[in-house]
Amino acid sequence: MTQRERMEKGLVYDPSDDSLKGEQAELAEFLYDFNHSRPSEQEKRDALLKKMLGAVGEGCYIEPPFYANWSGKNVYFGSHVYANFGLTLVDDAKITVGDYVMFGPHVTIATANHTVWPELRLREMQYNRGVTIGRNVWIGAGTVIVPGVSIGENSVIGAGSVVTRDIPANVVAVGVPCRVMRPISEHDREYFYRDEKIDWENIEL
Repeated sequence: MTQRERMEKGLVYDPSDDSLKGEQAELAEFLYDFNHSRPSEQEKRDALLKKMLGAVGEGCYIEPPFYANWSGKNVYFGSHVYANFGLTLVDDAKITVGDYVMFGPHVTIATANHTVWPELRLREMQYNRGVTIGRNVWIGAGTVIVPGVSIGENSVIGAGSVVTRDIPANVVAVGVPCRVMRPISEHDREYFYRDEKIDWENIEL
C-alpha cells in the first residue's frame, strides 16, 4: 500500500513521501499567487480559489493571508462563506464548510494529527480526520478546531476557543476546551449586546 493510499484510508502514514510532497509543492504556487494578489484583483482571487479549493460556492471571500497544507484542495466551501485574515486550514483530510459560515481573524482548523507513541512521532508519521462545520456558523477570532470535530448549524464559537469535541446546533460555545454555554434563544433575537436591543424596525431583511 502506498503512502497516499494509507493517507486516504485514514491510516498512519509518512507525509514526507515524495509523491505527496511533490503535489503539495505544485499546489503551493496557487496559494502564493493568491496571497500576493492586490486588493483590487478580486476577480483573480476568485479564479484562484476555484482552482485551489475542492469546491467553492457563490459569494465566498477569504481575506489574505490564507494558509493551507494542500492549498485548499481538500476544502469544500458552500456559498457566502467569509473568512477574515489569517485563516489556517491544515487540510490533509476533508474540511467541509456550510453556507454562510463566518471565520474571525486567525482561526485554525487542523485535520492532521501525530501519534502519541514516541517512535512513530520521531519519524514524523501522522494520521488525519476530517472536520465539518454546519450552515450559518460563526467561528470567533483565534479559535482552534482539532481533527475529527463537527459543529452544528447556527452555532457560535467564542473567540479564543479550542474545540476538541463535537458542538451541537443552535448553541453558543466557548472556552478551552470549548463547551456549550447556552442555547441560542429568543433573548438573542431581542438583544445584540448586553442590554442593547436590536432595532428590527430599521433593518431590511
